[in-house]
Amino acid sequence: MRISSLGVWAALACLGMVGIAHGQGALSPEEGSLARYIDQHNQEAIELLKRVVNVNSGTENFAGVRQVGAIFRAEFDALGFQTRWVDGASWNRAGHLVAEHRGVGPRLLLIGHLDTVFAPDSPFQKYEAIDEKTARGPGIIDMKGGDVIIVQALKALDAAGLLKSMNVCVVMTGDEEAAGRPLQAARAALVEAAQGATAAIGFEDGDGDPAHAIVARRSSSSWTLTVTAKSGHSGQVFSNELGDGAIFEATRILEAFRTQLRDQYLTFNPGAIVGGTEARFDAASSKGSAFGKSNVIAAQAVVTGDLRALTMEQFDRATKKMKAIVEQSLQRTSASITFDESYPPLPPTDGNSKLLHLYDQASQDLGLGAVGTTSVDRFGAADVSFVAGIVPMIIDGAGLKGHDDHSVQETADLTILPIQAKRAAVLLARLGQAHH
Repeated sequence: MRISSLGVWAALACLGMVGIAHGQGALSPEEGSLARYIDQHNQEAIELLKRVVNVNSGTENFAGVRQVGAIFRAEFDALGFQTRWVDGASWNRAGHLVAEHRGVGPRLLLIGHLDTVFAPDSPFQKYEAIDEKTARGPGIIDMKGGDVIIVQALKALDAAGLLKSMNVCVVMTGDEEAAGRPLQAARAALVEAAQGATAAIGFEDGDGDPAHAIVARRSSSSWTLTVTAKSGHSGQVFSNELGDGAIFEATRILEAFRTQLRDQYLTFNPGAIVGGTEARFDAASSKGSAFGKSNVIAAQAVVTGDLRALTMEQFDRATKKMKAIVEQSLQRTSASITFDESYPPLPPTDGNSKLLHLYDQASQDLGLGAVGTTSVDRFGAADVSFVAGIVPMIIDGAGLKGHDDHSVQETADLTILPIQAKRAAVLLARLGQAHH
């Protein structure tokens, strides 16, 4: 679904008035109270972070994902949100938490996720305080810390009496790290929640730098190249009768990809290849096997990889070119390429830049420094991209910062938690008042 040009400009104009109203570098009394609340209740936020980090919620651990969802659901219930659990059986995942607070203000969408990359058998299971400023734990920045920031910002708004008039929807997905299939079903609740929203904020950790937020992300999809060829004695390779073999054909295709698909921000990576007289690759386990002899022409080859693009137009151009390259088969060979369902891109837009400007303005008014962005090459795909083209203004990377996410050294800088919560609270307060 696409938003109309009129809708974009109306939202921009509305938010432009907010920017003017708060463009003098000063906080309103209500906004000052938001910052004070967050400072006074920071330890409570850290305790909540400990609780959720200490529950394993690897994507495939459905019970753990639901347990983390239940902890956050109780927080939203206490704030007067209407909450529901969207069961994920139809896309083979635990499900999602949706929390809605209906008010008279513009609809604001906040996006988090409950799952991590760490399975129950991972040695990395618990929150560990390193010192008073840092802690390590599974999912602490990707992205349970971001989820806690959402809660803390909303608590501050509630304490200041601002939440009661706000129209806020929070969606915390249960399968961001390994989305269920079909994707359309797996992200239906998020897409539904985005309808009519003026702005969406994702609370991922981004590149770990608190001076950066995200206004664009590339898509992410996988592809599989399958090659078959006529086999026979290697002494007859390249002959009209036997041809070039499957491995040479796979090599030709990959080299053509490398040389002919050059486009800024477009990347394509062959991650695994198997070939021989017999070759098999199991996508579920990401493992392959092959049998062949040096004196036999390879009959089969399989290559798997990923593809990332900044816009759907760039993605479509790339896949069209890849298919054309595959069709130019060497003699006595045949090849085909298939593409898996894709995480869509979050293309850069004027609306996204406007929302970043408002976020930066809130940060500077708080005395917390400027917030800009950095190259999209630094970021992978994320759930926020599913609302691109629906919500006119989107930023991501508003979550807890640190380093080494997706590893057993995943570490958070706890001093950044109240900074991000203050930025989010003030931005939400200003967005929520845009109707006045």
